[in-house]
This record gives sequence, C-alpha cells and structure tokens, in this order.
Amino acid sequence: MSTAIIYYSRRGQNYCNGVIKNLAQGNTQLAAQFIQRAVGGDLIEVRTKDEYPADYYACIDKAKAELNSNARPELVSTPENLDKYDTVFLGYPNWWGTMPMAMFSFLEKYDWNGKKIIPFCSNEGSGMGSSERDIAKICKGAQIGRGLSIHGAETAQSEKRICDWAKKSL
Repeated sequence: MSTAIIYYSRRGQNYCNGVIKNLAQGNTQLAAQFIQRAVGGDLIEVRTKDEYPADYYACIDKAKAELNSNARPELVSTPENLDKYDTVFLGYPNWWGTMPMAMFSFLEKYDWNGKKIIPFCSNEGSGMGSSERDIAKICKGAQIGRGLSIHGAETAQSEKRICDWAKKSL
C-alpha cells in the first residue's frame, strides 16, 4: 500500500496578511509538494469543473453560497478509486470555517474504511475550523490523524515544520 497527497488549492488572488496577492501557486499546493518531498506518495489535485471566479472577493462569495446551500461542485479528473492507498494526506484552504465544498464532493465519492486520513489546512488565522469533524462524518471507518493548520502567508517559509509534521504523522 502507499500514500497519496490529495489537495484542493487556489492560485491567483489570495488573502495574505490583510492584503490581496496574486499567487502563481496556491499555498495548499505548495504544502502538498513539501509533504511529498518528505514522505513520498502520489500528488492528486482536486479540481472543479467550473472554475471559481478569479477575483478573490467574488470567489469567497461563491464559496459562501456553496456552503450555505450545501452544494457539491462537479469535479474533473478524479481517480476511479483509492484502493491502492492506505494513507491519505488531505489538504485544503479553510473557506468559511471548513473545507471548500469541492472537498466534500471528493470525499463522498470513495470508501474510506480502513484508511488513515491526515488533514492539513492553509488559512489566514482560522485554523482547522470544523474540517476535521466534517472529514470524520464523511469518511466513516477511517482513522483521522492530527491535522496541521498552516498560516497561508507563511507557507513558503514553513517547509521544515510541514515536513517534520508529515514524517511524524505516518
């Protein structure tokens, strides 16, 4: 069995320490790459069929509407199954206190029984929110490891911390 690092990340306009910055690569994606360097495994990006708006504020408005309506955005290029993985690092930004609804869409597609899920989350101060509880509700039969909250604006400077956590989490 092997490890997967499954993540959703937003590139482009992001909120960083009180200002909007244009990121060529999302913070969660960068953290996922650090984890892969530390422990190996396959990187799997979760992508929505309909892209979120490029404008940050329009994006968070759409994300809030999705949360309020309990939406399940359609995804593209998801694996048929996750049978070959026993451990999954699961990464996402904290949007409105939990994972983006695209992650709910992803998680609900699979059987998680017997797998270990280790969440990590980029945010600007809201921590893991309710995401760990939400993962546990969706992923019945999985062991949920201790999550890592990463301050998004500090992701690039947090490689050692992220790698050390990933190694300890296995």
